[in-house]
Amino acid sequence: MAAATPPGEAGAAPPPSRLPFEVIRDPRAMRARADDLRRDGLRLAVVPTMGFLHDGHLSLLRAARAQADVVILTIFVNPTQFGPGEDLDRYPRDEAGDLAKARACGVDLAFCPDAAAMYPPGAQTVIEVRELARPLCGAKRPGHFAGVATVVTKLFNLTQPHVAFFGQKDYQQLAIIRRLVRDLDQGIEIVGLPIVREPDGLAMSSRNAYLSADERRQARALSAGLEAAAVALAAGTRDAAALVARARAPIDAQPAARVDYVELRDAAELTPIERVDRPAVLAMAVFVGTTRLLDNRVLAP
Repeated sequence: MAAATPPGEAGAAPPPSRLPFEVIRDPRAMRARADDLRRDGLRLAVVPTMGFLHDGHLSLLRAARAQADVVILTIFVNPTQFGPGEDLDRYPRDEAGDLAKARACGVDLAFCPDAAAMYPPGAQTVIEVRELARPLCGAKRPGHFAGVATVVTKLFNLTQPHVAFFGQKDYQQLAIIRRLVRDLDQGIEIVGLPIVREPDGLAMSSRNAYLSADERRQARALSAGLEAAAVALAAGTRDAAALVARARAPIDAQPAARVDYVELRDAAELTPIERVDRPAVLAMAVFVGTTRLLDNRVLAP
């Protein structure tokens, strides 16, 4: 199970920012600022988020601060990655709190555009990473990863980073962004950091705020299922169906939980596997009450 705080970060203060903290809302101003910083020979890091920052996001900001001259946080609840009936309108937001946390982590620039600025009238270009986007969340949320790939491409174009930081909780998203950067020759280093968890194992997520106290307790079954599968693998079980069954058992025992998917896939290509003979990702999406939660664990024989 991933540690609640990545190694080396507990209690460590981030290096001081070189620049006065600045909030930018206009995409053209963001691009101009990034171009100026790159001309000055500075190394730029970006951490794209949808805001409502938790300790998982802050671990990304601290890692970026340690590896770059300029840290850019983006806060944008991207409408194109939400489907009909999903939680776009009620997605939790706290810009003032997010900006305070960003400053404490040594962020230099916060890019906080609105949807009209990011998608002006007549916008029709969409970026798709076809095969990696088909399974798992892609099968359950049609169009979601096209929205993700498109907005990440736009954010990369506007912030001009040398390096970008993402959490591994959204494992499929991270795989898609890595392939996007490779396929489009963007020349950006993509860093994926371990899942940050609550002390009881629940993966940190902005959507955890939706859970009632009882649902929050039942949500622990996700990490318990991943741990059960890892123990079974260590004991010699290699059959994918058996490992998936071990992962599902604690979840199926919870009355408020409903499995959307629990699958074992090749860790690199996300293709189906029958046995764990190479690194694989055990990925799950589970509704606890009405809240859809993601979690995963990489398993290696």
